[in-house]
Amino acid sequence: MALEDWIFRLFLFWYSIGIILLGFDILPAWLEWANAFFLILSGTLGFLYFLKRFGSITGSVLGAVIFIFTFVVEGMGAGVGFLFGSYDYTEKFAPNVFGVPIAIGFAWLMVMATTHVLARWIYPSGGVFYAIIGGIGAVIMDLIIDPVAYLIKGYWIWEDTGFYYDIPWTNFFGWFVVAFLLHMLIDWLMKRKSLAVYSEVPEKRMALLYVLMIAMFVMLALLGKFWLAAGLTTVLTVIFSVTAWRRRIS
Repeated sequence: MALEDWIFRLFLFWYSIGIILLGFDILPAWLEWANAFFLILSGTLGFLYFLKRFGSITGSVLGAVIFIFTFVVEGMGAGVGFLFGSYDYTEKFAPNVFGVPIAIGFAWLMVMATTHVLARWIYPSGGVFYAIIGGIGAVIMDLIIDPVAYLIKGYWIWEDTGFYYDIPWTNFFGWFVVAFLLHMLIDWLMKRKSLAVYSEVPEKRMALLYVLMIAMFVMLALLGKFWLAAGLTTVLTVIFSVTAWRRRIS
């Protein structure tokens, strides 16, 4: 069995345990580190997808660029309010490096791999429209992640405010810009490199990962009575995912 198969099974196991512990609100304080590990697992799956899709060298470089670029941008955001707005990470999502949780870089690997697959299904020819769709897919995910991580889990604190759960609009704009630029990089690579052997399994796994991640945060939002975030994200996710799936099989 390949490494990605083992990690995917571990992720599903960890996901199932998380649903039980979080759903019944029985996650002990000493197990809070499991949340960061959960995102690290999901990001590792995203990284392994890029290795499968682009080969070991190009995939590793792409994964490293995504991790480092997003980590630096997040650090600038937390430090000087660059792009996203003014916010600070707490120690609840540790370990932190230069004020930014390590798990954030992994989270972005997951976001980019999953939205890449769905965006390519919707617009397979790539280019600017593919990158726009990928950016929209990332924002849809953040519509549920940010309220939950900010107000329920307390992973970061917003100093700016906004109409959507006191989150500034610049945050969602920043998510779109970062995802758009990285999708343009992925598109550039796809047009200039012969891809590794194609397999539907990694693609389907990324699509499933996208839905599963959002579903868990929707559950947490419902438990916290964040009806708007849960309802809005669910509707947009269904539209986005169903459109991608139909375009894929058409």
